[in-house]
Amino acid sequence: MRTGYSQLPLHGGKAPQWLFQKMTRLAREIICHLVAEYGAEGALKRLADPFWFQAFGCILGFDWHSSGITTTTCGAVKEGIKDLSRELGFFAAGGKGAISRKTPQEIVSHCEKTGYDAEKLVKASRLSAKVDSSAIQDSYQIYHHAFFFTHSGRWCVVQQGMNEASGMARRYHWLGDENTDFVTEPHTAICCDHRGRALNFVARESKISRSRVTEIASQPNLEVEKVMFHRPELIMPRRHWVRSEDINPKYLHKILLKTYEQAPTDFEKLLAIQGVGAKTLRALALTAELIYGTKTSVRDPARFSFAHGGKDGTPYPVDRENYDTTIEVLHSALNKAKLDQSEKRDALKRLTKFAEKTPPIDNKNLK
Repeated sequence: MRTGYSQLPLHGGKAPQWLFQKMTRLAREIICHLVAEYGAEGALKRLADPFWFQAFGCILGFDWHSSGITTTTCGAVKEGIKDLSRELGFFAAGGKGAISRKTPQEIVSHCEKTGYDAEKLVKASRLSAKVDSSAIQDSYQIYHHAFFFTHSGRWCVVQQGMNEASGMARRYHWLGDENTDFVTEPHTAICCDHRGRALNFVARESKISRSRVTEIASQPNLEVEKVMFHRPELIMPRRHWVRSEDINPKYLHKILLKTYEQAPTDFEKLLAIQGVGAKTLRALALTAELIYGTKTSVRDPARFSFAHGGKDGTPYPVDRENYDTTIEVLHSALNKAKLDQSEKRDALKRLTKFAEKTPPIDNKNLK
């Protein structure tokens, strides 16, 4: 269900080292509390909630509305729990840029220590990234991919793409397990600056299109080449996802030979084939529309800080003393020997109720 959307403008600079160190310590304490109270899967569920995640980033002291809140928050969690992962049963992999490409190796490394089947988790990581970069073509290029998982095999993905033209970001949230459907409305949420038209293969209404595209990819490529090489004869609609200059016939021929040899039986297997990306899917979608009259959805799936301050001084500069106090209180509360587990839970519940009753700060009155 669409619940709203959030703006994530691009801000320059990065979190200073002193602030990131504090974010790492506080993120560790919060994750430890979440696991103690709700279990490792409860922590996953909250990271997959876009509103909870945004509040989490604000509590850590990052800019309350910038795109950097995603990369910095995920980085702080990963760094904070790296020595506690096995104890917590909660693991983190991936990150920004080149680090995101190391996600499969990091997953395998964690699983070698736990004995869990890494192949299923690696598949989830790769397919979730492929869906948001190729199956959903919304002009946002994925540059950050964070993958969190537990001993039970449940996982959460928080990844983000950037639209270079607008300088805005789009964040994609996933929550899944080994039974996750990757091709029919798989996200828990997508947060973005605006909604528009996108070539959306994972929309529920694209079911027939997925079937046709898979069928075409499994057949000799004569029909596809016939359509593509004669495209000057076509009256092309003015939509960015079917621009003829985006499709190179020679490259398409090479990829179609690969898909024909592997003969995918469903859209998920087609999406998993190496080399099948956004341009290939656009060409196949166009061909399916011309041959079968099958249209792919163009519905955009996008749905929708005041604790310690923010690094840019908004709504006020980071209060370092208050920040350290919060870390110490959380750490002591969890480890104090005099409190048993039931008392800890009651204390946290009282804290939550108090926070819910506290009226929100009016931004307009802040100076």
